[in-house]
Amino acid sequence: MKTLEQWFEEYGVSHQNKTNKAIHYICVPAIFFSIVGLLMSIPTTFLENLFPFENPFIENWATMVLVLVLFFYVRLSLLMAFKVLLFAAFCVIANHFIAQYAPLWLVSLIIFAVAWIGQFYGHKIEGKKPSFLKDLQFLLIGPAWVLDNIFKK
Repeated sequence: MKTLEQWFEEYGVSHQNKTNKAIHYICVPAIFFSIVGLLMSIPTTFLENLFPFENPFIENWATMVLVLVLFFYVRLSLLMAFKVLLFAAFCVIANHFIAQYAPLWLVSLIIFAVAWIGQFYGHKIEGKKPSFLKDLQFLLIGPAWVLDNIFKK
């Protein structure tokens, strides 16, 4: 099993260009945010029957998926799992409030599409393929890599 540092080292190989890095610092969190929004857009009738209380921050598909995703990060680093948990909580709360004013699925879909266009543009500048084409786990390493770089500064 690779360590978090090994994942970062391998991920960093295709993220050397300053412009590509800057694009990733914006687009990777935006993609994560939009996926949380898309998951929160899925009807929750099934989940509402599972819990004896009513809490829209817990009773949504995003929270259920994020709990599973956090196991991936805990396996690599408790500190990184905590950082991702904080960002994930922000995403759930912010998406909840966006849903009060606009169709969340539409806002999330637009953010998702624009952010992926940015990602592929960044890799065109870099001249290297995105890491996730080699291993899908890099889709989870990307957010951790961005958080790691942000907290280092």
